[in-house]
Amino acid sequence: MNMKKEKTVMIVEDDLILNLLYESYLEKLGYFAEGELVYGKTAIEVAKRTNPDLILMDISLEGDMDGIEAMSEIRKFSNVPVIYITGNSDPYHVQRAKETEYIDYLVKPIEFNDLKESIERNFERL
Repeated sequence: MNMKKEKTVMIVEDDLILNLLYESYLEKLGYFAEGELVYGKTAIEVAKRTNPDLILMDISLEGDMDGIEAMSEIRKFSNVPVIYITGNSDPYHVQRAKETEYIDYLVKPIEFNDLKESIERNFERL
């Protein structure tokens, strides 16, 4: 029995199909995925409660708070690493995201290997 604590990755993505896809990617990589979060406010509560090891954050979310705002709130109590996965690669979003000190910024659509490389390069060395 492997006693190594699985690292928990929280997925915040309002497209449930992508949510499930990222969840399967992460499980393939040996992480426990905490998914199906579509609202920034919920993401903040869940991050507080579960203290994840990594967050995969979409920028445009359901509701009135985007992923960058949610991450700014999470930063008030956590320095959890965040990888943004987004369709928004414009300078405005990139600049705002920088203020939350992300470890990577991936532009959709992403494949399994994009996520794998990003995690291996940025997360596993932390």
